[in-house]
Amino acid sequence: MSRNVFTDPLVKESVDTIRLLAADAVEKAKSGHPGTPMEAAPIAYLLYMKHLRHNPANPDWAGRDRFILSCGHASALIYSMLHLTGYDLSLDDIKDFRQFGSKTAGHPEFAHTPGIETTTGPLGQGVAVAVGMAMGGQYLAQNVDAELFDYRTWVICSDGDLMEGVSAEAASLAGHLRLGQLNYVYLDNKITIEGDTALAFTEDVGARYLAYGWHVERVEGENMAEIDAAMERAKTDPRPSLIVARTHIGLGAPNKQDTHDAHGAPLGAEELALTKQGFGRDPQQSFVVPVEVAEHMGGCRTRGAELEAAWQQQFVTKKGNAAVAGWFAVSCGDLPAGWDAKLPRFEAGDNKATRQASGAAIQGLAEQVPLLIGGSADLAPSNNTEIKTEQSWLPGRSGRNIHYGIREHAMGSIMNGLCHTPGLIPFAGTFFVFADYMRPAMRMAALMGLAPIYVLTHDSIGLGEDGPTHQPVEHLASLRAMPNMTVIRPADANETVEAWKAALNNRKGPTCLVLTRQGLPTVDREVFGAADGVQHGGYVLAKEDGALQVILIASGSEVQHAMAARDTLQADGIGTRVVSLPSWELFDAQDETYREQVLPSTCTKRVAMEAAATFGWERYVGRCNPIIGMESFGASAPAGELMTHFGFNPENFVARAKALLD
Repeated sequence: MSRNVFTDPLVKESVDTIRLLAADAVEKAKSGHPGTPMEAAPIAYLLYMKHLRHNPANPDWAGRDRFILSCGHASALIYSMLHLTGYDLSLDDIKDFRQFGSKTAGHPEFAHTPGIETTTGPLGQGVAVAVGMAMGGQYLAQNVDAELFDYRTWVICSDGDLMEGVSAEAASLAGHLRLGQLNYVYLDNKITIEGDTALAFTEDVGARYLAYGWHVERVEGENMAEIDAAMERAKTDPRPSLIVARTHIGLGAPNKQDTHDAHGAPLGAEELALTKQGFGRDPQQSFVVPVEVAEHMGGCRTRGAELEAAWQQQFVTKKGNAAVAGWFAVSCGDLPAGWDAKLPRFEAGDNKATRQASGAAIQGLAEQVPLLIGGSADLAPSNNTEIKTEQSWLPGRSGRNIHYGIREHAMGSIMNGLCHTPGLIPFAGTFFVFADYMRPAMRMAALMGLAPIYVLTHDSIGLGEDGPTHQPVEHLASLRAMPNMTVIRPADANETVEAWKAALNNRKGPTCLVLTRQGLPTVDREVFGAADGVQHGGYVLAKEDGALQVILIASGSEVQHAMAARDTLQADGIGTRVVSLPSWELFDAQDETYREQVLPSTCTKRVAMEAAATFGWERYVGRCNPIIGMESFGASAPAGELMTHFGFNPENFVARAKALLD
């Protein structure tokens, strides 16, 4: 910056403008959080005006620094910054804060507002996603090009972010991996919704982060010289950095500063007028941006254009490099030519767990898709998620196998950060029951339209002796209820390969691959339906002989029972069709003609079986037809014994079908 950021009155005028724009937006909406934008304005000013490498004219420029407002309730802060620094966000958009259809939603939303790197709001998610972003940048720097991808990830976070458990998991891993391109600025304002943080939060946060292996500094939140110097030191330290800024919520509000009243509600007309008077502004005017402030902060457009032009020039000289060219193609949405050429095919009769088939598919894909990276929450040998020919990700070395440790919640959020990294295709595994630990991050991925691939094994009571604590009877229903989440539960090894193909082709939302611990027979595809029916979500696996009388529908490990039951029913002269339905979402996306071909409305006699909660199956079988599923939690016993006890066998399928027909 050409101006002296510490003494120039124009800087103070700019910071005050940020504060009051945010306060005005909240006041007009009669909803929102004014206090945090008011306290964080000096920090945001320094980031956008000096430390953040960004271009308002092109928010998605690949070489930019990333900025996350993890305390998303303070969204008025980032909207004020985006408007003032020249992003496509008008003053009318600021005035339209929190209104239907506005660019300025109540919490920052990815792909909704230019300049928003990730959706934040649920506290802790932003700081954890930032770890994934920093990891993604490091991976590209070490495996594609160090000069093109030397960007940094900055975060402003709050007490609430650092209280949430996910932030602790993520920070622990970040410190271990020495992610020096990651920098947090923590607003230590001592206030939460219920009052002083001393009610529930008295730990030394800085000491905790030192123990994680971070570089930690403490500054006064209004001392811009201290903040600036700390940011400079953070940029040169090889560790991730935490700058603890002692700030004052609602700064400048004479009766509400340093109180919880400045947190989650407008200041009120009287208090806002007094606040404006304190800043030397006309209390009768709102949404005021002085011309000199607009010109000064709008200078980010010129600086940003120059920064991007220099990067683009570098890119042009390097794009002939194979690694850079490959990255660019995938970042544009194109999978490498022949990406599925090494996928395995399995012979009929082979008894193989779908988790094992998934592991084989991963090896074939990894050979052809260099930017496919994977990991597990300390379960790679069970999930079969290790890329066997590749190195582990260790401190200072970005390998393709990420060891998340026993940190499923952070793993889900970090995967979102990796998905935000152009070109990367991340997958990670855990036991299906532990999707509960990842659920907030999985929901955020679905909301943002990110495309992580979850490898969720040990999918039912079929895991056996570990018992009900590890048997996910309700999880299929709960994940199927999530908008934009694709759930695939394949019936055999070849369906599993097709499920992986569907996952890589789906770049508009997350995919869950729900896989068995126990072995399943491989269907003879020379006789029965082709496995690529998985791409349609459901398909006719075995046609009826004679007139169609009953349809047996199943997914995953229960499809084998439908096939065996069909043999019995056909022998008794009952025309029986078997439909494998591995993915409701993919099936429902097909046109009506296809769905009618698979599940003809003329055949109303249908029986479904799935070793999980029955919730939702009515849409395929009707309300009066039997659904064989779990009505309770499981139990601890050998898998075969459990399956028989709970009725997951051909005999029960046959009995229920015959009873229905009678």
